Amino acid sequence: MSTPAAAGILYVVATPIGNLGDLSPRALDTLRAVAAICAEDTRHTRQLLSHYGVDQTLIALHEHNEAGLADRIVARLCAGESLALVSDAGTPLVSDPGFRLVAAARAAGVKVSPIPGPSALIAALSVAGLPSDRFAFEGFLPAKAGARRERFAELASEPRTLLFYESSHRIEDALADAVAVIGADRPAAIARELTKLFETVLSGTLGELHARVAADADQRKGEFVLLIQGVGDDADAKLVEGRRIYAKLIEHLPPSTAAKLAAEITGAPRKALYGGA
Repeated sequence: MSTPAAAGILYVVATPIGNLGDLSPRALDTLRAVAAICAEDTRHTRQLLSHYGVDQTLIALHEHNEAGLADRIVARLCAGESLALVSDAGTPLVSDPGFRLVAAARAAGVKVSPIPGPSALIAALSVAGLPSDRFAFEGFLPAKAGARRERFAELASEPRTLLFYESSHRIEDALADAVAVIGADRPAAIARELTKLFETVLSGTLGELHARVAADADQRKGEFVLLIQGVGDDADAKLVEGRRIYAKLIEHLPPSTAAKLAAEITGAPRKALYGGA
């Protein structure tokens, strides 16, 4: 589709994840200048704008109405209006709404321009002390234990550092499931309430982190990024895969038989899969 010469620009604007001082001057200028701001929660965004003395038109754009609104917003862009897209916190589209609107705007030939800034996952990765040259962001973990354990099993042999978002009421259970599936000795970190008053970054093994969170209710409050180091050498990878296969086989076979077969399939030490097998 050809773009009208007078088409506007859709600005994807990153906003603070906690500390309001992290809104960049360019982001603030853009939010002041556009015709309107598409916001995940208009009440939340109104508070942010009020802090900076900005009075701006807001359009509620969230997961429940994005598909229906995208074409109407793109029509405004094609008519010459420039608009901004923000989420409640951080960089839009990262586990937040906006994908459909951005895709529709690009399909219509409208320029989509990023105004970069805060991102909880990048902030967490920068301070966790885990390998950061290669990483995989997996968004929010499943809410139900069975699905969560299955997700961990799928990722247990991943060599890249894994990052997840998690909520306060599930962080303890998520760590327990990670210990059960991936192993208590895997290096990991938890970044909690980044840039806020009670910012905390804990590092250690998954087992150590689970014990710390289980013992301290304060470490179960706030918003979390969970980081888990990827598997190391070939021996580690074999052990992780062996545990995954063993967990599947034990549902149908005696432990000793399951351990023997898992060891034969993966090359992992049998005794490491099942004590005394």
